[in-house]
Amino acid sequence: MTVNLSKSERETLKAIYRLSKGAEFVHTGALAEQLGVTPGTATAAVKRLAERRLLQHEPYRGVELTRGGRRAAVAAIRRHRIVERFLSDMLGYAWNEADRLAGAFEHDLPQEVEDRLFVALHRPATCPHGFPIPEPDVVDIPDMPPLYSLEPGDSAEVAVPGSTDPDVVQFLEKLGLRPGVVIEVREKHPFDGPMVVDVEGVDRTIGEKVANQIYVRKQRRKETA
Repeated sequence: MTVNLSKSERETLKAIYRLSKGAEFVHTGALAEQLGVTPGTATAAVKRLAERRLLQHEPYRGVELTRGGRRAAVAAIRRHRIVERFLSDMLGYAWNEADRLAGAFEHDLPQEVEDRLFVALHRPATCPHGFPIPEPDVVDIPDMPPLYSLEPGDSAEVAVPGSTDPDVVQFLEKLGLRPGVVIEVREKHPFDGPMVVDVEGVDRTIGEKVANQIYVRKQRRKETA
C-alpha cells in the first residue's frame, strides 16, 4: 500500500530508520542533527508522523517507527536508490554524484513512474553505491557490515555510502575500491591495525578508520577439497 508523504516526512522517516539501526529509540536531538534542522522542527515532524501512526513518540525516550512507518521508510529508500540508478545508468552521472542529485526530484515522482523506471533499468539489485534495492512492501533492509569486520580468507562485494568524504572517495578510487568490486582479505593486523585486501589481483593496505567507512556484502567461502 502506497503512503502519500511530503518531502520532509519522507526524509524524516528515512533518517529515523537509519538512526534506529542498533537502537530501539531515536532521540529527537539526534534526528534534528541528522536532518540538519532545529530540534523544534524535528519535533513538529515527529508529531505529524505520530498522528498518522507511522511512529510512536515517548517523551524522554525518543521515537520508534511502527510497522507501517518502517514499510514507508524502506519504500522511500527504495525510491531513492532506483532514482540513483537511473541517474547513473541512463544519464551517465558518477556514482558519487547520484546520491546528491536524486534528492532534488525523487519526492515528486509518481509511483507509476518509479515502477516503470525500475523495469526500464532491468530490475537492478543494487544502487550505484552497491547497497541493495529492497523489494516493495518490506519492512527491513539487511545490514551490510563494514569491511573491517571481515577476517582473512573472507571475500565480499564493496559498497560505499554517498555521504563518504570526497577525499576518502578519491583515495578509494586510487586503490580500485569502488562499488561492486569484489575483494578478498589477505591479512588483518591485531589491535586495530591495518588490513591487506586483494583488489582485482593487487594487494592493497587499508587502515582501520577507512575500512570502517566501507560496507560489504559477504560472499560464501570457497569450499576446499
